[in-house]
Amino acid sequence: MKRLGVVGTMVWDTIHGRAPQSEPIEEWGGIAYALAALEASLPEDWELVPLIKVGKDLAAEANTFLNRLTHRAAAERFIEVPEPNNRVTLLYESDNRRAERLSGGVPPWTWDQLGPMIRDVDALYLNFISGFEMDLETARYLRHAFAGPIYADLHSLFLGIASDGLRLPQEVPQLDLWMSCFDVVQINEDELALLGPDPLEVAARALSAGVRMLVVTLGPEGAVYFTSPSFAFAGRSDRLPVAGPIQTTRLPVERVLEAGDPTGCGDVFGGTLVGQLVRGVDVEPAIGKANAFARRNLTVRGATNLHYHLRGEITPT
Repeated sequence: MKRLGVVGTMVWDTIHGRAPQSEPIEEWGGIAYALAALEASLPEDWELVPLIKVGKDLAAEANTFLNRLTHRAAAERFIEVPEPNNRVTLLYESDNRRAERLSGGVPPWTWDQLGPMIRDVDALYLNFISGFEMDLETARYLRHAFAGPIYADLHSLFLGIASDGLRLPQEVPQLDLWMSCFDVVQINEDELALLGPDPLEVAARALSAGVRMLVVTLGPEGAVYFTSPSFAFAGRSDRLPVAGPIQTTRLPVERVLEAGDPTGCGDVFGGTLVGQLVRGVDVEPAIGKANAFARRNLTVRGATNLHYHLRGEITPT
């Protein structure tokens, strides 16, 4: 069996505005969406190794979620911490725009903690759910020590936090150094706009920093990728910048006729894409599958039992 390490944050979501004239929806969110997508898309010869810290107040509930996943490794690494678990309040202003407030205090990984836990994994999926999963120093140690491929969704690195917990867009200091730590980087269209007006220039900057593929999610417009024609999600033979022409294509997603709940769509996209890449699926069909699963996520709320829905199966009682 091969092992995929998954670094991120379990978040308890309270969602307002997705179901008019109804009570707020409370459910697991954050890395739980990506875990559900990985459960639905990983091949049978891969298993999940969740490298996730969980607050003591929600540790039992988090383990209940984890135990529903059959792809998990026998020795999972959910680490209970004494701090309160991260909780997010989401207030949707439109189908694709929302305000977000974060509370809780799950601490970041240090290299001393994380290093021993990645020795037996073959690839890593890292999702900055809170933006505080690790600092740049730890990410650079990770890049130096880990020989396998690393996929990183940088989403909440682009979100600062106000005194009341409100998340606000921000530029990422030393972004090129962050980029150099990962083989595949996922951002969304708002984050792309923060990096500059010319997408090709942004992509060239990422690839020159050492990224081998940049993926930009575009909401209802699908996703676009930038890479070299020789890209493969496998172990690194070197750390040289991508040379030669940049290959890019936008892959559309089938339109959704009715409004749904977009919470977690980016996380489902990323988890599915990683599940396809470790299978050896080519980039464009892999992104096509990720688009399809992200679209399917629109029709449910929360991550509990989401993997059944993504696979088109009936959820067991």
